[in-house]
Amino acid sequence: MKKKLSGVKLTDKLTTNEQNTNEQDTNKQNTSKQNTNKQNTNKQVGQSQQLDERDQLLLQLLQENSRMSNAELARQLKLTAPGLQKRLKKLEDNGFIDRYVTLVNREALGLDLLCFAQVTLAHHQPECVGQFCEQVQGLPEVLECHHLTGEFDYLLKVVAFDRQCLEQLMSETITQIPGVDRVKTNIVLTEVKASTSLPLTNQHC
Repeated sequence: MKKKLSGVKLTDKLTTNEQNTNEQDTNKQNTSKQNTNKQNTNKQVGQSQQLDERDQLLLQLLQENSRMSNAELARQLKLTAPGLQKRLKKLEDNGFIDRYVTLVNREALGLDLLCFAQVTLAHHQPECVGQFCEQVQGLPEVLECHHLTGEFDYLLKVVAFDRQCLEQLMSETITQIPGVDRVKTNIVLTEVKASTSLPLTNQHC
């Protein structure tokens, strides 16, 4: 009886040790995940905190007019020429400045129609989705393509010279992309706001 009882106690100890080991491993994994999440959050917060008031003003000025001379930028920011170049390089290296572009007036080019097309795919296999995205990226008339949740799969921002060009684009090109099931087009009557400038502060948060 003593041996049996002793054996039971030894088994209980082994089971308890195994449970403790498993709990410790689980706690270590959870702690590691929490630390990783904290590091990612801190990294995002740290990156946003890299922008001081002069950085924000510099980005605002460049968003309004990217051709503003360095001399004028330095004057408005009250910086020396080397100080301005240092800030520009920091913003470029850290990814705050993606690229410098020229915004062309579409109506001056005769692109009178602006519309949004809601596209629904018949299938959602990776090859079907990939083929659709690849072909859309090759269409210069499509300015933007967004994958959305909800009733339809993609929202396209499209420009065209006239209704005939728009109809040809939709019926002969977009609807003919393999996997496209339905396309619903909405023509813009009035462009109330169109801006490429991003907000630099959280005014409503």
